[in-house]
Amino acid sequence: MSPQQGDHAALLRERDELVRGRGLVGERLARSDGPAKVAGAFAYSSDLHVDDMLFGATLRSPHAAARIRSVDTAAARAIPGVRAVLTHADVPGHRLVGSVMPDQPVLAIDRVRHHGEPVAIVAADDPATARRAAATIMVDYAPEAPLTTVEAALAPGAPALHPGGNVVRSVPIVRGDPDAAAPVVVRGRYEVGMQDQAFLGPESGLAIPDGEGGVELHVATQWLHADRDQVAAGLGLAPERVRIVLAGVGGAFGAREDLSMQLHACLLALATGRAVKMSYLREESFAGGHVHRHPAWMEYEHRAGADGRLVVVRARLWLDGGAYASSSSAVIANATTLAVGPYAVDNVDVLGVAVYTNNQPCGAMRGFGAVQVAVAYEAQMDRVAQAVGIDPVELRRRNALAEGGRLPTGQAIRGPVATVELLDRLAALPPPVDAEDDAGLRDPRTLPGSTFGATLGEGVRRGVGYAVGFKNIAFSEGFDDPASARVALMVRDGRAVAEVHTAATEVGQGVLGVQEQIVRTELGVADVRVLPADTAVDSAGSASASRLTWMVGGAVRAACAAVRTRVLERAAHALGGTDGAVLALRDGHVLRDGEPAFPLAELLAGAEIEETRTYRHDPTEELDPLTGQGDSHAGFAFVAHRATVDVDVELGLARVVELACAQDVGRAINPLALEGQLEGGSIQGLGLALTEELLVAGGIVQNRSFGSYRIPTIVDAAPVPTIVLELGDPATPYGLRGAGEMPAISATPAILAALRAATGLALTRAPVRPEDLVVGDERSGR
Repeated sequence: MSPQQGDHAALLRERDELVRGRGLVGERLARSDGPAKVAGAFAYSSDLHVDDMLFGATLRSPHAAARIRSVDTAAARAIPGVRAVLTHADVPGHRLVGSVMPDQPVLAIDRVRHHGEPVAIVAADDPATARRAAATIMVDYAPEAPLTTVEAALAPGAPALHPGGNVVRSVPIVRGDPDAAAPVVVRGRYEVGMQDQAFLGPESGLAIPDGEGGVELHVATQWLHADRDQVAAGLGLAPERVRIVLAGVGGAFGAREDLSMQLHACLLALATGRAVKMSYLREESFAGGHVHRHPAWMEYEHRAGADGRLVVVRARLWLDGGAYASSSSAVIANATTLAVGPYAVDNVDVLGVAVYTNNQPCGAMRGFGAVQVAVAYEAQMDRVAQAVGIDPVELRRRNALAEGGRLPTGQAIRGPVATVELLDRLAALPPPVDAEDDAGLRDPRTLPGSTFGATLGEGVRRGVGYAVGFKNIAFSEGFDDPASARVALMVRDGRAVAEVHTAATEVGQGVLGVQEQIVRTELGVADVRVLPADTAVDSAGSASASRLTWMVGGAVRAACAAVRTRVLERAAHALGGTDGAVLALRDGHVLRDGEPAFPLAELLAGAEIEETRTYRHDPTEELDPLTGQGDSHAGFAFVAHRATVDVDVELGLARVVELACAQDVGRAINPLALEGQLEGGSIQGLGLALTEELLVAGGIVQNRSFGSYRIPTIVDAAPVPTIVLELGDPATPYGLRGAGEMPAISATPAILAALRAATGLALTRAPVRPEDLVVGDERSGR
């Protein structure tokens, strides 16, 4: 057998091992959609097709700020094959939309506020004709000087971009005595650039009119019911006249929370009476297709005792929200409430401000405000450790929140706080071992810049850095955050089958498998079928805030419990009573005191048992508008990273050798899927640390493709050893905590800490550019 054959056989054995279990909660479960995806047979939203469909295209603003004097669509309408050309005047319902506050025009009305803003839409027989027609629409713009910095937008006399001014929201948090004195004082100013979610599947979908004035939309999204409600409002229809069906999602990471082409495709479909497909090009996706991570500027002051224990933390945070609000009001609340990190400090003065500018709209992205502040507070902790003269890991141990400890908002942490154990487990990991060549020397292919022969290793230094982070789970500040699920138990082809229907959006995180595992665990049925997600069932909420496994899992588990109760009542009746025996379901049987009584299919006898349940987490409350006090969050999760980096300090090249991740997930529902989340989130944090930035100059997006927006490739990606703790949250299903966002929080500051250790430079901005790493270069901020 050749080595290649042997490797393949090992892979097959590993695959068989993955699926050998019964697919219960806690077992490694291979993805049901995995084979089709790796074979290229999976239907993503951009692959959708129906006969006689039209294609949509969008005319977008070339300006960051301009008044619109007029729009002339005559030339576009005259092109053969063009079936509709629509502007804001053709929007029959609400002309403003928004995921939190409706401030964004469906199509620009009298002005444009950012480069790439949609002005008009076209439907035509083919994509080329649609785009050509859009390009012929004549718009008479009166360009204005854009406000492209937070400072400019907040300056006295700055023009107001919205009726309420240029502040989306300010969040103050004051607790204790922020003027308390301490012997150690460290200050720093930090910056985080604009990061893109960089999903591979473009914004796309297919709208099909129902012939009765309603519409069905198949789309890649994170929140079916939020889309439905906004689309219905824009169309002037009752929500039940709009059906949203989840199409294949090629990544999300927050970018699909807001509307993109959804309402536009539906408008064109109803205007033409034909199905309309829209799919964005990467250039328009960057400029106007979705929100991005907020750029941030942060000023911090930490005061500590001689032993390093924190006495006071003061911070000022500014987030650039771009032209429209999106979820900026929630992001700045998260950033501000989490701005101290998972540390105990009695005296706090933090102010967070989200600001409107003429840059691209910013909103949800993995970490949702926690990523930016972690860059700052972890750099500050390293500075405190240096000032006091103790090990950075020990400083974090001394200041870590304990169970029941209070945040700056006054909220007490529920359940175990894993920070110290996470750090200890990471510190105990052996360091990475460098690969060697045939001569026993370090393999030069592992050096920074080795892929293009830039270095022989003479200027390479190694650094190790640690960082911790935490984040709230689920929606906060009194937001009603329910999830519903319908579970049915029936007989098909002589065997018991369970069917589960939710509106949970599978965006790559594995929620399909989670539903399967919970139903198998709760009902003891091997054959579980998850129906396609759509708005025919009540809302499951958004695939965001690391909430979906918790919330949908809670709903599915509750519905299963109701089904199980009815089944066991029927079983007790069939047995003539239980006589004190314990009845249960397992492996397709009713058990009596642990022994099979009869097959479940026999008990059901063709009857279907169905139950629907809605799950809610414990209530939260709004922050006090003056002091920022309040129990605003539903739950928390904790994470830590150890980064090992090599830096060529002469050429400014860096390579992450290893990025070890440790996280408390409460309970691992599917350890295999969890590993993917930890690895993927960590590499996303690596991208923010070293390579990823959406560049905007004068309000104009400079990145046109992934050729100029550089996400980490397999060459850049580091090994990610993972450590999983399951300490459990007492108030959640199975004790689970959210998992998806956390790795992106501490990965970036850990890498920055390692870079500082290697170079001795301040490195206060992410991403770090090559020129920042050259030792002795004044631009490095040494």
